[in-house]
Amino acid sequence: MTDELKTQSTDNKNPSRLSSIKGKFEDAFGSPPTFIASAPGRVNLIGEHTDYNDGYVFPVAIDKYINIAVRERSDRRVVVHALDVNESWDFCLDTLPSIPRQAPAWSRYLIGVASLLQAAEKKIAGIDAVITGDVPIGAGLSSSAALSVAATLAFLTAGSETEMLISEKDKTELAELCQRVEHEFAGVKCGIMDQTISLLGQENCGLFLDCRSLTYEQVPLNLTDHVIAICNTRVKRELAASEYNKRRAECEKGVEILSQWLPGITSLRDITLPDFKKHEEELPALTQKRCRYVIEENTRVVEAVSVLKARNQQTDESLIAFGNLMNASHNGLRDDYQVSCMELDLLTDIARDITGVVGSRMTGAGFGGCTVSIVHKDALAAFESHVTTGYHEKIGVEPEIYLCHVSGGAHVFWR
Repeated sequence: MTDELKTQSTDNKNPSRLSSIKGKFEDAFGSPPTFIASAPGRVNLIGEHTDYNDGYVFPVAIDKYINIAVRERSDRRVVVHALDVNESWDFCLDTLPSIPRQAPAWSRYLIGVASLLQAAEKKIAGIDAVITGDVPIGAGLSSSAALSVAATLAFLTAGSETEMLISEKDKTELAELCQRVEHEFAGVKCGIMDQTISLLGQENCGLFLDCRSLTYEQVPLNLTDHVIAICNTRVKRELAASEYNKRRAECEKGVEILSQWLPGITSLRDITLPDFKKHEEELPALTQKRCRYVIEENTRVVEAVSVLKARNQQTDESLIAFGNLMNASHNGLRDDYQVSCMELDLLTDIARDITGVVGSRMTGAGFGGCTVSIVHKDALAAFESHVTTGYHEKIGVEPEIYLCHVSGGAHVFWR
């Protein structure tokens, strides 16, 4: 099946975000951009830290975006202004993949995308570009994946002689390329989830993704009277990158040890909970906790998708069951995987005590960032009030709260 990346203005829920970046581009370069590449952030409803263990995840794309306004150049230079950090950088496509030491962190994603596209013999061109967006940076909503995806569309579109059609198969390949950018140019050994949902997201659907085979199913959410509420702790995730890589190494260690009794396993995805319980005492205590969380979380994702499908048949109890699985996911992240923090725990505790909140958990790599809650629309006022007041009393700052719609994936908007 082919999915056209070009979209009409009626598909854009917030035209002002596009008109604003067009104006900024014209201010910077003297004339309008040719097109805008736009990619959404994401929130993962359940299935955290399972993706790099070849497991299951269930994210949704949200209506917060990284936008890149673009005009093709006649030479091989790339000139970029990143408005939200007030920085600029330029480089030449012919000198890649070298990265000067003074290059700003965000530029590594563009350099990485361009380098890997050229290595894959994709036709790309030099560009003038302006970047801006409303995906909060460092909040665990995948601003870096959205930047990589938007940059990929920007380079491919600028290098194309016609408006592009990209198949869903091609999108999964582009997601793998963007994942390599994180690994090879940003130094984060992330899984494939964030890039995939940014490319493949559909409105009102969660993506049930098998991170080994990259097969997926679009599962209608049908939340009807409920809203996805994201609460930002406003804690910088300074430990996230280093601890993320440590967790990955601990999971790999567990697989190596357990393979003595479970031959043929290559990741924690291959281990059932009953088999794990037979052999868990063979693992060091810390490795045991890490493995237990991942194996249990894979089971929770499968159960969560099942209950959501029952929800599609108007079984009200199923949404409560989904919320209970979200709560159990957070408990595992806090106690066994140990990637939560006091601020995340506080936000989930406050949310769970509010009537009308179905479930609440941390989302993203952890050590700060955001929680995600499913809240009945009639409880939104109480939710925002109690969360804001309760968090401020304990922490001294107010959390940022985003009420999100489930969005479609990356698009190119033509002027």
